[in-house]
Order: sequence, then C-alpha cells, then structure tokens
Amino acid sequence: MQQIAPGIWHWKAPHPRIGMEVSSYFLPGQGVLLDPLVPDSELEQLEELGPPRFVLLTNRHHWRDCGKVTERFGLTVRAPRVGMHEFDEGDPVEPYDFGDSLADGAVTVHEIGSICPDESALHIPAVSALAVADGVVSYDGLRFVPDNLMDDPEDTKAGLRQAYGRLAAELEFDNLLVAHGDPVVGRARESLRQFAEA
Repeated sequence: MQQIAPGIWHWKAPHPRIGMEVSSYFLPGQGVLLDPLVPDSELEQLEELGPPRFVLLTNRHHWRDCGKVTERFGLTVRAPRVGMHEFDEGDPVEPYDFGDSLADGAVTVHEIGSICPDESALHIPAVSALAVADGVVSYDGLRFVPDNLMDDPEDTKAGLRQAYGRLAAELEFDNLLVAHGDPVVGRARESLRQFAEA
C-alpha cells in the first residue's frame, strides 16, 4: 500500500477468481474505500490510516473482499442499484443511483453503462480523482478490455468512448483510479480525453 498522490493510497492484490492483480484504493480524508481486495496484512494499515467509513463499488463485480472489510469495520457497501441482483439477501450492501452524492457529499456517481448496465464512474473532487470500473484499464496506457469480454465489441467501445469523452469534457480531475492496471497520476483528464477520441 502506497500513497500515489495527496490523499490517495493504492495497492494491488491477486484476484482469486480471475488470477490477475487488481487495484484498490483508500482515501483517508474522505474515509472512502474503493473496490477493496485487501490482504490481511493491509487491514492494519487501513485502520491506522482511517479507518474506512464508506465502501464504494464502481460496478457490481467488484465485491472482492467486501465481506471481510464490512465485518472488520462494521460498514455497509454501496453499489449501483441496477446491479443489485448480483448480491445475496443479507449482504451488507445498499444501492446507489447515477447522479447520487455519496460519502457525505465527497463522491458523485456518473453513469458509464455500455459494457454493463451498472458500469459507473465516481468523481472525488477533494483528491482530484475519477474512479472507474471495467470500461477502461491501464496497462502501459489506457485501453479496453479484450473483445471476448464484450457482448458487442464495436458498439460497446463506441458507447464507452462517448461516456468517457463526456466526463473528460465536464469534470475536473488529475488522477484516474482504475480497477485493473496502474492508476494514472497527473494529467489523467487529458489521457482519458485522448483515449475517448482515439
């Protein structure tokens, strides 16, 4: 776990189901934990930095270690309403809607869609960041996930480009917090704009 920008802590951990490392983030100033996959060794550091007060998912697939985190810190997870069918009755999760303000007003939810109905982007102005789910990944630059993970690759990519282009035009942010790959620290808005226009 390391601080990548003022107020933003990042770490990677291997996802037990997909076998790849995925990224998670903690914003101590806002108490926000994003898409957490948290090795036991990192739980203590989370507590020292925070502890977390809010757990937010960028889409329904990013439950990851939420069960462990909610039990440890006594929290409820927030996830997109259109993805609530993914969760079991009794899971400590509550829905949010596109346009909602979360985490005591620190985070605003924006609709991405296209790759899945609940694909979201979370704008966090206090740390100049935009957190994204699966529509864009960052491995040696921004890119799409492989075509075989999309139902209709060309339509999906067009929809994602449109959504990310809109957010790059409308929102101020310097950092892009991706769930897959390395975060983009600095000039992320321009990077996302270029990706959307490519």
